Amino acid sequence: MRLNQLARLLVTLPALCAPFASAQAAGLDRSQLPIAEPSRPLYSEQDVRGAKPPVPFKIEAPAGAPNVVIVLIDDLGFGATSTFGGPIATPTLDALAQDGLRYNNFHTTALCSPTRSALKSGRNHHTVNMGFVTEFATGFPGNTGQIPNATAPLAEMLRLNGYSTAAFGKWHETAVWETGVSGPFDRWPTRQGFDKFYGFIGGETNQWAPYLFDGVAQVELPEDPNYHFMTDMTDKAVSWVKYQKALTPNKPFFLYFAPGAVHAPHHAPKEWIDKWKGKFDQGWDKIREESLARQIELGVVPAGTQLPPKPPAIKDWDKLSADEKRLFTHQAEVFAAFLDYTDHEIGRMLKAVEDTGQADNTLVFYIAGDNGASGEGGANGTYNEYSYFNGVQESVPDMLKLLDQWGGPQTYPHMAAGWAVAFDSPFGWMKQVASDFGGTRNGLVVHWPKGIKAKGEVRSQFGHVIDVAPTILDAAGLPEPKVVNGTPQIPMEGTSLAYSFDDAKAPERHTTQYFEISGNRAIYHDGWFARTIHRAPWESKPRASLVSDTWELFDVRKDFSLNNDLAAQQPEKLKELQAQFLVEAKKYHVLPLDDRLFERALAEAVGRPDLMAGRTSLTLGEGMTGMLENVFINVKNKSKTLTAELEIPQGGANGTVIAQGGRFGGWSLYVKDGVPAYDYNFLGMQRTSIQASKPLPAGKVKLRFEFAYDGGGLGKGGQGTLYVNDQKVGEGRLEHTQPIIFSADETADIGIDLGTPVVESIGAEHRSAFTGSIDKVTVQVH
Repeated sequence: MRLNQLARLLVTLPALCAPFASAQAAGLDRSQLPIAEPSRPLYSEQDVRGAKPPVPFKIEAPAGAPNVVIVLIDDLGFGATSTFGGPIATPTLDALAQDGLRYNNFHTTALCSPTRSALKSGRNHHTVNMGFVTEFATGFPGNTGQIPNATAPLAEMLRLNGYSTAAFGKWHETAVWETGVSGPFDRWPTRQGFDKFYGFIGGETNQWAPYLFDGVAQVELPEDPNYHFMTDMTDKAVSWVKYQKALTPNKPFFLYFAPGAVHAPHHAPKEWIDKWKGKFDQGWDKIREESLARQIELGVVPAGTQLPPKPPAIKDWDKLSADEKRLFTHQAEVFAAFLDYTDHEIGRMLKAVEDTGQADNTLVFYIAGDNGASGEGGANGTYNEYSYFNGVQESVPDMLKLLDQWGGPQTYPHMAAGWAVAFDSPFGWMKQVASDFGGTRNGLVVHWPKGIKAKGEVRSQFGHVIDVAPTILDAAGLPEPKVVNGTPQIPMEGTSLAYSFDDAKAPERHTTQYFEISGNRAIYHDGWFARTIHRAPWESKPRASLVSDTWELFDVRKDFSLNNDLAAQQPEKLKELQAQFLVEAKKYHVLPLDDRLFERALAEAVGRPDLMAGRTSLTLGEGMTGMLENVFINVKNKSKTLTAELEIPQGGANGTVIAQGGRFGGWSLYVKDGVPAYDYNFLGMQRTSIQASKPLPAGKVKLRFEFAYDGGGLGKGGQGTLYVNDQKVGEGRLEHTQPIIFSADETADIGIDLGTPVVESIGAEHRSAFTGSIDKVTVQVH
């Protein structure tokens, strides 16, 4: 074929193929995914020059299908953002609301993992086995922490229908025993429908030193003193969006953008913190009043709404000491800075969408919280959030010493619970409390210029996080698939919100919804709400048994904030709703109810799979790093022996042999300037070092550390002894050990200490790398 003939052919081929390809796409059966490929034709021609090739099979989204962006903020209450009348400026969210819709009756599940899995599946959280956070999964259906194949996520549906898909930020939907290098990786983001994932796999991360994955590969942190994950994840998302539209401008994308903000630790750059100085001096009681007034003025809360009383454990602001006020106001300033900074970065990500010319046909869901603001900081807040999870109370005087560092790399902070109530205005409770709108009602803004005519309006129809996936399928013109990857699907349990886009008065279609987290439970039905407060976030035990809880009744059509309990006036209505809750609970695998709390952290106690079940020893080698706590042998509340077989070079060695945890709690066996030592870091509050008296000899060396636990309960101390080649070289006593958890994102590592350092003088990342050779390290518990 002559070159000019080839050129003409190349020019005409796209035009010839396009009509056939679009007709093919129009006739696709999208009810079963992946979409079936056509049969391959058989040819009788012997010479290819006399044959015509078939049109390449290509899956394309329906014509005009929008790009989709879901922004999901973490631990943010209804009354925090300026968009919903709160005290914290969120200009990006404000701008979307002015050109879109604000939903003031939209609900989540009251907790992280349950909301996220429900959001992306369109099914209730127990249907997808996520009755609580992944770390507290049990053996019962509804609570196993393993998303079933029968509930394929939205991302997989969109991907198999011709979308590009990416997730950035927090995941927290992978069963904890599946988070190690052995997998399986079925419930990691890149096998849950996302072509691209950049973020952290667990429930929270240190924003200054996160434990990150790109797909399933661990990310090495840069040496940048100004590094912050919020900016990093935004940079990656901006690049991804621009890259997609550069290569495939007509292919729609689905972007899930889920910052770790504003979940603890509250980490923000100092210049953002300084902006908020003095803005919360009036205290949480006054903030509630001011927020309610703004909410009524904005029209996101009905006139006449009253503030319900705070939980009795939350002190009145005017009864606090001067030191308490000084500490607590700064906690709120840092929280506000974290949100302000996050909203700014979200704006930068959306600007990238605008720069590609895609803003008009991009459907944005900006969900201002996966649950209410968190009260897990307790009465005083914490400089180190892990003190809460280990049952250790921090004092106000001790925290004041760290006030100037609050929000920086030397702290891992949370705020006092009084702020959670304030930022959940006009409601009375917070995160974990699924039976109060303070735990479940979150502000939602929907923005889609090409698809929604209404601008700057409020929608008050009842909505739930399980409604988002059906809405997106509806907007994209896609059917809900009946079979995905060979597995028949449980139908979506949410209802598309598209009916409300251009009709503020349309009758609501999601008329019944149960709520349940750890015994806190409720049911909504046709404007009525029945509930019981079973346990507050700071309470280790329930207030009553599950069968003797006191229930309340509210008419939410007249009582937006749940302030007027009608249980005594309408007992029959309450009984009706209680009975309906049990019907829904049985249908969606909520039963049996499980109100255990920290007991659920122990896999063997609740029937959860455990990689280390029955194991008393673990032998590891050099290069084995990044082991999260649930895929490493449990050394807490027991005796242990660490044995390391090393090769020490002439001139000595330096660095980490084995470490678990980091700056805010953990332990390390290491060598500094040739001298071996073992350090235990108790919550960053107390550090104990047991050192040898002389350096290790050159050549092959056996380094051993033995810890004899006192016993008699959790978190006790014990005696530690250090040996070199079976000769005692050092000993000392540990007064305290951490009973429940070291970290959600710090890891156990051989030959290096990733993340933040257990031992500050050794450092972390490459600075902590062992300069000798490690043959093996054995960890034994007994």
